[in-house]
Amino acid sequence: QVQLMESGGGSVQSGGSLRLSCAASGDIHSLACLGWFRQAPGKQREGVASFDATDGGTYSADSVKGRFTISQDNAKNTVYLQMNTLKPEDNAKYYCAASRYPCYSASWFEHALYDYWGQGTQVTVSS
Repeated sequence: QVQLMESGGGSVQSGGSLRLSCAASGDIHSLACLGWFRQAPGKQREGVASFDATDGGTYSADSVKGRFTISQDNAKNTVYLQMNTLKPEDNAKYYCAASRYPCYSASWFEHALYDYWGQGTQVTVSS
């Protein structure tokens, strides 16, 4: 089993930055892909960015390219999402997710790929 705990959410003005953290514990050596998803009220959960631990590949949604960066600190068993130039449309609850299987460009955003999910952290961007 794997446990994921997000932190770093909060309120920020448009144009500001936040860094989300996801600390993994448990059977972390079984994990191959780690990602971030978000869900705004009334909308479906969508993939934001993912990191494949088997080959170092990263993937991100077009809506966040150039603004958000996913990274990993193996020593701390933590995945980060650096979010810059935040916009009101980034308002959502952000979830960390982990998979025992590698992620690829055609699959990283699929909910069904991920075996483990965190409880989420709220990000609020005001205009």
